[in-house]
Amino acid sequence: MISVLGSGVAGLCAATALAEAGFEVEVIVPEEAPAPASRLAGGMLAPFCEGESAPEVIVARGQAAVDWWAEHVPGVTHRGTLVLAPARDGAELDRFARATRAHRWVAPDDLEPDLSGRFARGLFFETEAHLDPRRALLHLREVLIARGVAFHAGPPRGRIVDCRALAAAKALGDLRAVRGEMLYLHAPEVALSRPIRLLHPRFPCYVVPRGAGRYMVGATMVESDRAGPVTARAVMELLSAAYTIHPGFAEAEVIETGAGLRPSFPDNLPAIRRQGDVIHLNGMYRHGFLMAPVLAMELARMMTKEICHAD
Repeated sequence: MISVLGSGVAGLCAATALAEAGFEVEVIVPEEAPAPASRLAGGMLAPFCEGESAPEVIVARGQAAVDWWAEHVPGVTHRGTLVLAPARDGAELDRFARATRAHRWVAPDDLEPDLSGRFARGLFFETEAHLDPRRALLHLREVLIARGVAFHAGPPRGRIVDCRALAAAKALGDLRAVRGEMLYLHAPEVALSRPIRLLHPRFPCYVVPRGAGRYMVGATMVESDRAGPVTARAVMELLSAAYTIHPGFAEAEVIETGAGLRPSFPDNLPAIRRQGDVIHLNGMYRHGFLMAPVLAMELARMMTKEICHAD
């Protein structure tokens, strides 16, 4: 028996990979546990865009995430990522192009006619994809339950795989929080079909379509460990970014705001760590949906090898 602690993206991916590898698995979710920060994620499966600031290991290994999610959940949308910048920040777009690969220059309104010539050029990362995190997490949980995996708040009964994000900070002394802030907008006048990343020297943002006129607007990273609701400053900057992309967002309804703290190691790389008999899968930083499946598969291979060696 393996007891996976936590039901965010890391915990559900770990439980899925372990169950598929033939292990008996349970998922421990304390009754007082807060909602995982992964419910507030953008859900962008964008390894090449991440190469702008992430090391090559994220780009190289993260490419496997697109196929993994497509095999495990419905609703993965393969429309690529469009990266834009206002005319005054054109140097940011050139810098982004130099720092990344697997893109081509495009006229943005050739891909998104609703942009109406607002941007002269953009970078298109054609192989990238996106999903709705909440639907994806719910589907993973439902499939695990159908496989006989128990979700409960009781004590663990097996070997522990700790995926509790910041709740494991006492055991992982170098874990820090990185705050993410987001809005959900209902903007039926806007018709965008793929994630848009808007570059800005200080506050880069993204807009991700969720269907039915709904859009998630988020900030990729805010270096802060402050918990609590989204700030007024963040709301203004996120709405300003959305309006820069499309003026129709000015008439949008703000249907939800949220902020979450994401677990990060000093090098911002997700990792599997051992502490005695406990295995930690943590430090997802802003790469949760991109790297959780990769580390989960690595975990399953590692534990399978251990059993083979023990036999």
